[in-house]
Amino acid sequence: MSRPTVAVWKFASCDGCQLTILDCEDELLAIAEAFDIRMFLEAGPSELLDRYDVSFVEGSITTAHDVERIRDIRARSTLLVTIGACATAGGIQALRNTADVAEYASVVYARPDWIDTLATSTPVAAHVRVDHELRGCPISKGELLAVMTALIAGRRVPDTSHAVCVECKQAGHVCVLVAHGTPCLGPVTHGGCGALCPGFHRGCFGCFGPSEAANVASMRTSLAGLGVDDHELLRMLRTFNIGSPEFREAAVEIAVTIGPRPGGDAT
Repeated sequence: MSRPTVAVWKFASCDGCQLTILDCEDELLAIAEAFDIRMFLEAGPSELLDRYDVSFVEGSITTAHDVERIRDIRARSTLLVTIGACATAGGIQALRNTADVAEYASVVYARPDWIDTLATSTPVAAHVRVDHELRGCPISKGELLAVMTALIAGRRVPDTSHAVCVECKQAGHVCVLVAHGTPCLGPVTHGGCGALCPGFHRGCFGCFGPSEAANVASMRTSLAGLGVDDHELLRMLRTFNIGSPEFREAAVEIAVTIGPRPGGDAT
């Protein structure tokens, strides 16, 4: 039986999700034996094939060249799996979507006319069909291995659909929001991390993006009862997954409600 050919691609990102693959230390040799990895610049291979069985894509689309590349990768890939908040929601760089990129470039760069970039940072799914998404900043090693195992076995790829609160209950954690009054986005955040932060008595800060049917309006009310004002909630939403529709729309609504701060914008 031939091994599936695999490619790992990078767009605008920090490489953290690619490093999660390399951090599978105990499983790395088994991965290398099970998959025929042909393109993975972070690890060395750089063989451009006409067709890959599976492509893992990290990073958001931020330039016109990125748009061309992701379309080419989609055409070469039987299955395309996006990995991480940048690829699934635009990443932290999607903060540009609420700002004037040309103005930023004029302030930051000595030659802004040399900068060739789009006004937005968008997820891969905004440009091509995506077969499966692995969320997180970075992705979960456990979820990654579960997907790889399913691909090898020819099974349906597992899909997490619950919120972080479910994983808190499964782990037996005391709810930091209810018991300690700690601001926590767990009720509106997609599971997959194993409730890592609440496990250390910290509030979830939403790095896996919005959960299915995330009720951000209710979350806003709950946090207000803890003394978290809208400016702080806006800051909490405008992080890794601000490009996701649920967090973006909630942030826009809050920003309109509170208006600009004296001498500045709503942030």
